[in-house]
Amino acid sequence: MSAPTLDDTLVRALVADAVTAPSQHNAQPWRFRYARADRTLTLDADPDHALPQADPTGRGLHLGCGAALLNLRVSAAHAGLHAAPALLPDPRRPAALAAVRLDASGEPVDPDLVGLHEAIRARHTSRLPYTDREIPPPVRTALLAAAAVEGACLTFLTGPHRETVLDLITQAEGYNRLDEARDAEQRRWTHETTAASPADDGIPDYAFGPRSPDATAPVRDFAGRRAQPGRAYATFERHPQLATLSTPGDAPADWLRGGQALQRVLLRATRQGLVSSFATQPVEWPDLRWILRDPVSGAGHVQMILRLGYGPEGPATPRRPVDQVLTITP
Repeated sequence: MSAPTLDDTLVRALVADAVTAPSQHNAQPWRFRYARADRTLTLDADPDHALPQADPTGRGLHLGCGAALLNLRVSAAHAGLHAAPALLPDPRRPAALAAVRLDASGEPVDPDLVGLHEAIRARHTSRLPYTDREIPPPVRTALLAAAAVEGACLTFLTGPHRETVLDLITQAEGYNRLDEARDAEQRRWTHETTAASPADDGIPDYAFGPRSPDATAPVRDFAGRRAQPGRAYATFERHPQLATLSTPGDAPADWLRGGQALQRVLLRATRQGLVSSFATQPVEWPDLRWILRDPVSGAGHVQMILRLGYGPEGPATPRRPVDQVLTITP
C-alpha cells in the first residue's frame, strides 16, 4: 500500500469529516490547527461555542470534541493515515485538547476504524419516535465492545433502573424550563429555518421532532417554553431502549475519552441499522447525575444517556464551514 499524499486538500477533508460529530445543542465547540512542518493537527476548544449555563464545567464541550476526534481518527484511517492522539498535550494551554500527528508511513491502518467511515455522514440524531423492536443481543454486544475499545462502559438499562432514569429525564426537563438562564441559552442555540438567515450551528426547528402528548418523551424538547404553531404531536415508543456511557474517572481527559467512545458507539450503531438520540438533561444537573449511576456496582461516572433503536433517520443539522474552524500554518 503506497503512502497517501498529505496535502491541504486532504487535511480539509479530514476536518470536514471530524466536524460532523454531535455536540451539545450542536454548538460545535471546536477549532483545528494544522502545522504542515510537523504534520500535526491540534484540536482546540472554542470558547465562543461553549454553553456556560448547561455545561459550566466544560464536560459536555470535551465530550463533543472527543467525538470529533474519533471522527478524525476514522477519516484518517480511511485515507491510509495513522493518527494516534495525544490528549491535553500542553498543560500551559488547557484549551488545547488533543494533538494528532498524521503518519503516512504506508503501514496497515486499523481496519475497525476504516470500517466505520461510511457511517460518519450517515449518522444523524433522530428525535422522532422509534419502533418497539428490540435490539438483538449480538448488536448490543458489538456496541458494548465499541465503548470498551475507547476505555468506556456502555450499559443498557433495565427494570427499575431504566424507569428511574426515565423519571430523571422528565424531572430534568422541568428543571431546565424553570431555569431562566438555561432557557435563554437554549433559545440562543435554536432557531427557525429561513432562507434569508441560514444558520451553520445550533438546532434548527425542523430537527426538534414532534411533541409528545403526555410530555414524557425520552428526548429534549428544544422548543422549550415557546409555542410552535403547526408542530406535530406523536406517541413515542412504550419502552425506550436506553443506555448510559460511563468512564472510570471524571476529569477532562476522561471526558475526551468518553466522547471518543460515544462516537465509536454511534458509528457502530449506524452501521448496524440503528438510529439514536441523546437525553443529556439529567447529566447536566449534578444531583441528578449522581443517581444515574449503576445501582448495583455504583462504579463509573455517567457521561451520556443514549436512546437507541429502530426508526426513521433524523435530518442532517448544519455545520460550520471547514474554513471557519481550520487554520493551516507552514
